[in-house]
Amino acid sequence: MEKNKQTDLLEKIVALCKRRGFVFPGSEIYGGLSGFWDYGHYGALLKENIKQVWWGQFVDGREDMFRFDAAIVMNQKVWQASGHAKGFADPLVECEKCKKQFREDQIGNSRLNLKDSEKVQPLPARTQPDKVILAGTGIVQSSGCPDCGGRLGEARQFNMMFRTHVGAIEDDFALSYLRPETAQGMFANFKNTIDSLHPKLPFGLAQIGKAFRNEIAPRDFLFRAREFEQMEIEYFVRPSEWEKSFEEFREQTKRFFTSLGLSPKSVHELEVPDNERAHYSKRTIDFEFDYPFGRKELSGLAYRTDFDLSAHQENSGVPLEYLDEESKTKFIPHVIEPSFGVDRLVLAVLSSAYTEDEMGGDKRTFLKLPPKIAPVKVAVFPLLKNKPKLVEKAREIYKMLKKEIDSVEFDDNGNIGKRYRRQDEIGTPVAITCDFQTLDDNTVTVRDRDSGKQERVRTEDLVKKINL
Repeated sequence: MEKNKQTDLLEKIVALCKRRGFVFPGSEIYGGLSGFWDYGHYGALLKENIKQVWWGQFVDGREDMFRFDAAIVMNQKVWQASGHAKGFADPLVECEKCKKQFREDQIGNSRLNLKDSEKVQPLPARTQPDKVILAGTGIVQSSGCPDCGGRLGEARQFNMMFRTHVGAIEDDFALSYLRPETAQGMFANFKNTIDSLHPKLPFGLAQIGKAFRNEIAPRDFLFRAREFEQMEIEYFVRPSEWEKSFEEFREQTKRFFTSLGLSPKSVHELEVPDNERAHYSKRTIDFEFDYPFGRKELSGLAYRTDFDLSAHQENSGVPLEYLDEESKTKFIPHVIEPSFGVDRLVLAVLSSAYTEDEMGGDKRTFLKLPPKIAPVKVAVFPLLKNKPKLVEKAREIYKMLKKEIDSVEFDDNGNIGKRYRRQDEIGTPVAITCDFQTLDDNTVTVRDRDSGKQERVRTEDLVKKINL
């Protein structure tokens, strides 16, 4: 029953996102394209507001951070040096009956190599799903294929990087990839950063940008997509000081989540064990969130040591050491990496904000978004759209507020009740109605989204009263 309720919640969020212009299926008029999503007006605003909070808390509020914006397509040698060209893969299995393909770690508690029924391939405990074939017995608990119950073939590795070719000739020399992460562009430009900015350790490079992964089975709305956006920091430290910086980013990450309206009870820290960490990491904490489809990774905090800079120095032949001016010694800095998926954050924010209640005897749906990330901060209405004086006065108030508040919307579509419901679903914290009393005493009705309470406020006091 609980699982059905959670599935129902995700369906409601997806429906609201399409109905109100937050998110649409990519290429929908041509049947869509699995793993790709388009952000509409309000979704783009919400996404941008989340990014601005991140910039403010992690970058612009500090003296030791620098912005970066690397190219999406880089020389293939970057990915050879980083290990992605050979090792960026997921285990793929195919149903022998329906031919659908799945990631192995999403379908079995432990899976048999079906060519040898005595060989069991255990999976990490935290990624164990709920279907298992018992070793040596041929007995299937639950089923094999999640769709048809058919037998699953032997797992094989599938590289998730999108391949492309640069230039007119498609040969091995022109091969490149759409980046699967933003980090490598910052590592490859470490020397340029040192030479141009002359920063002192510790310092960080911060970037927001698109990344691409050819996922075997995209699913769960925005959670696992083939095109997504990352917010990443590569923070360079002395090897002996990594633990201090790691803990600072750990606490900053928790404060960031709280500022987006995510309840601390819904966010969980997972210390990733040695056998599950990425090849470059000596310590990783996954921050997991209680999504409607279960507890899943929201962001990661990794101690990447000097793996990346050392690999690029070795493969490029270019020195990537840092010169300590005081001690006159050279060394390769170590790296702390806080990494966030913007789309996963959008989904977490929507899941936390989605609320249903009753108001005036009617059921109501609204997004209880923190004002700082709401797509629209204030909506201004005329009580009636066919009364020119009301419309003119409402427009006057709208223009006044636009000068002081960054996102104000004028809305005269439908009756006043429908406008309230529409703005509630968008997550607009405050709605202002210009009525006939406004023409007499220059006061307006100010309505609070969460409580529905209304009060009269003089127009000259609106900015101070709203105080978003």
